[in-house]
Amino acid sequence: MKYREIENIEVFKNLLKEQKHFSYLAFQSIDFSLIPSWPDDLILDHCLFLGCTIPDKWQKHLKHALIFPKMDMPYNVYPNRLYTKNDLYDKYILGKPETYYHTLDQRIYRHYIETGKQATDIKESLARRLHDHSITDAIEDFLAGYDEKQVVAFMGGHGLLRSDVNYYKIAYISKILTEEGYLMISGGGPGAMEATHLGAWLAGKDEKSLQTAIDILKDAPDYKHPLWLDKAFEVLKIFPESDYESLGVPTWLYGHEPPTPFASQIGKYFANSVREDGLLTIAKGGIIFAPGSAGTIQEIFQEATQNHYLSFGYASPMIFMGKKYWQEERPVYNCLAQMLKEGKYKNLILSIHDDALMIIEEVKKFTRSNVIT
Repeated sequence: MKYREIENIEVFKNLLKEQKHFSYLAFQSIDFSLIPSWPDDLILDHCLFLGCTIPDKWQKHLKHALIFPKMDMPYNVYPNRLYTKNDLYDKYILGKPETYYHTLDQRIYRHYIETGKQATDIKESLARRLHDHSITDAIEDFLAGYDEKQVVAFMGGHGLLRSDVNYYKIAYISKILTEEGYLMISGGGPGAMEATHLGAWLAGKDEKSLQTAIDILKDAPDYKHPLWLDKAFEVLKIFPESDYESLGVPTWLYGHEPPTPFASQIGKYFANSVREDGLLTIAKGGIIFAPGSAGTIQEIFQEATQNHYLSFGYASPMIFMGKKYWQEERPVYNCLAQMLKEGKYKNLILSIHDDALMIIEEVKKFTRSNVIT
């Protein structure tokens, strides 16, 4: 029997108006004490409770319940939604960059380091797995509102400077694709990842707005600059609202890199392996590979493997941005193209461009095709 997920107390209150006997509901981080009185004839049969607050007097209403209790961690082990910038940067004060140390993101990161990147304590490792399971579930819920062929990722280096021409190009491509109805996703960190979400955040605004934002950001060109985060929030003060969404998927494994606050939704993981493979998997509309180092190259071959084996039913385009970089400095494109030609790789949809409009057209061409049957 498939469980129906209940992630909001108001949803359950409305259900109570309709019936009194429920089976196979899954409650996530629900505080049942907010319901002052339950009907005497209420029955919750074979229901799942993840990190819920259940007053003792309501226990009699539970039959065959599976209860996962709260755990005393500095993070919610069972988050029922994705993070936002307001969650992770809860105590950040614009103009006081030192307050970054006090944010939820950094409190969790310090705990993560103190308990070990590879936790040896069984309670800690279990808590992390349960947290990451909830994040995956929240991502799946979020993506249900999008056509999978219109979920597109940017992969690229975290060290890309905000002043670099490629930063503007990535932001511009992301802006245009978002306006065309695509959901842009990335690893959710600085550099090329941040540019992706900046473009999505400014979708619907003119190019002058994008340039204004970058002019502010480039005063703190990389994430090691003490004002990197402060400049981002300065931009958000000027452009506080966006009509568009994007999804960042960072990890506390790289917790020294702050997650970009320009991502409207943030699915942050402890396990980088789960995060990385999952990120590649959900980008079924294609991946644009901007210049990057070892991490980006690893992702290229992971994606090539998924496409080669048609792991999820079909192959998605692999679009390389930067001919000189990917054909001369890091000739990965040449390697893949040659192996595809020789039949050692199959099903790869490869292209390489310098021009932003050509990259946008490659993405749209795949969407228009009948690859998915």
